[in-house]
Amino acid sequence: MRIHLHAFWLSLAAATTFASPSISADLSITCRCVEGGVNSELAAWVKKSVIPGFTKMKGDGVKVTLTEFAGSDEQLTQQLALDFSTGAGPDVAGFDGFLIPSFVEGGLLKPLDELAGDAVTKWDGWSHITEGAKALMSYQGKPYGLSLGTDVRVIFVRADLLKEAGIDPAAWQPKSWAELLDAARKLKAKKPDSFPLQINAGVPMGEATTMQGYWMALLGTGEQVTDDKGRYIVSSQGILDTLNLYKTVYVDEKLGDQRAQLLGDGRNRTFANFRDGKTAMLLESDWFYRSVTAPGSEFAVENRDQVVTWAKMPAKEPGKGIRGQDFVTISGGTGFVLNPNTDEKELAWELLAFMNSKEQLAEFQKYEPRIRIRDDVEIADAPFLAETSQALMPLTTARPNDAKYNAVSAEVQRMTEAVVSGELSPEDAMSRYRDAVIRIVGEENTVSLL
Repeated sequence: MRIHLHAFWLSLAAATTFASPSISADLSITCRCVEGGVNSELAAWVKKSVIPGFTKMKGDGVKVTLTEFAGSDEQLTQQLALDFSTGAGPDVAGFDGFLIPSFVEGGLLKPLDELAGDAVTKWDGWSHITEGAKALMSYQGKPYGLSLGTDVRVIFVRADLLKEAGIDPAAWQPKSWAELLDAARKLKAKKPDSFPLQINAGVPMGEATTMQGYWMALLGTGEQVTDDKGRYIVSSQGILDTLNLYKTVYVDEKLGDQRAQLLGDGRNRTFANFRDGKTAMLLESDWFYRSVTAPGSEFAVENRDQVVTWAKMPAKEPGKGIRGQDFVTISGGTGFVLNPNTDEKELAWELLAFMNSKEQLAEFQKYEPRIRIRDDVEIADAPFLAETSQALMPLTTARPNDAKYNAVSAEVQRMTEAVVSGELSPEDAMSRYRDAVIRIVGEENTVSLL
C-alpha cells in the first residue's frame, strides 16, 4: 500500500477518473490461493493474466503483487479482520460474501462508492450484473465488493464405486434421504472399511460444515436457518431430523468418516477419501469439480470425467423440501473487497473493476470455468457446470444477509460436532444451540417451532 507522488498536484485528479498512470504505486492482492495448491487456478489467473494486464494498462509506475495464502478460510478471515482493524493488509482481498454484514457492523468495510466515488457508480460492468449477483457481495443495498461468480451444491458421485456395489450410476438419483442412505449401506457392505457418504460437520470445517452439510440437509426438511420474518429458528423438527441424519451417518452406522469431522485438516481428508475411492458420495459445491479434483491438483481424480458424476440432493421425502421442492441446493458467492484503509482508493477500485471486466473473467474461464457474475461471460466447454447450473439454479436459495449470521453459523458447527462426536444427543445439541443463538441475537429475534 505504499504510494509515492511525483508532485502534489497529481493527488488532485478528478474523482470521476481513475488514478493517473504517472503515479508510482504499489498495490497488493491477497486471496486463499496457492499456485499448485488450494485454488491454484485463481492464483495462476491473478499472476499470469490480471497483474500483467493491469500493469500494462497503467504503466511501469504501478506495481501489483499477489500474496498467496495457504491457510483455511477461517484463518484468512481472522487475518483480514486483524489487518483491517489496524490499518494494515492488502489493498484488494479475497472474501466470502456471507462475511460482509459482520465486517460492516464491526466497522471493517466500507461501501465501494464511499471509497472510490463516481468511478464505482459509473462502472459499465453493473449493466451485466443482475441484482441477485450484486447482492452476493452487498449489505443493506450497498455493494462492498464484487463476486467472481456463484455456485450450486450437489452430491458428487464415484460412478465406478456405485457400479461395484451393483448400483447403476446412470439411473441413480435418490428421491429421499432413505434412498440416499440405502445406497450408502450397499456401498459399505461391499467395502466395510470405506466411508461411502460424506456430509460435512464439525467446527474445523467452518462454513463448509454449515453450507455444504447442514443447510443441504435442513433445506430438505422444508426449513431454513431463519424463518420468512428473518427470525432464527432455534428448535424445530427440521433441526432434529437433520441432526438425526448426522447421527445415523457418523455414529449409528459409520457410513461416514467420523474422525475427519473433528480434525483440523479434516476437509482435505474427505477430499483424499473421494480421490482414493474410500468415499463414493460427497456433498460439496461445484468448486469441488472446478478446483479440488481438477487435473494437476493435489486431489485430482484419475480419469475424473469418466468415473465422477453427480446427483441432486433429495428432500427428506418427495415434496418436503423448501418451497415444497423434491430437491434442494444453496448458492453463495466469493470474490474480492477493497481494504478501507488503502492509500489509493481509486486505483484499488480500478484494479478490482479490471479483474471483473468481461475480458478478464473470460480469461479466467480458461483456468477455471464456472458460473460467473457477469451475464456476458459464457461457460465454455464445461458440460458439468452447464448441466448443474441449469438444473439447480432454479431450485437454489441463499444464506441470510445478516450481521449475526456468522456467529450463528459457528453455533451450527458446534451443534453438528456435538452430535457427530457422540458427545450429545440431537435433542441436547439443539437445546444448547437454542441457548447460544438466543444469547447472540436476542430471544425476540428467534423462534421455536416445537
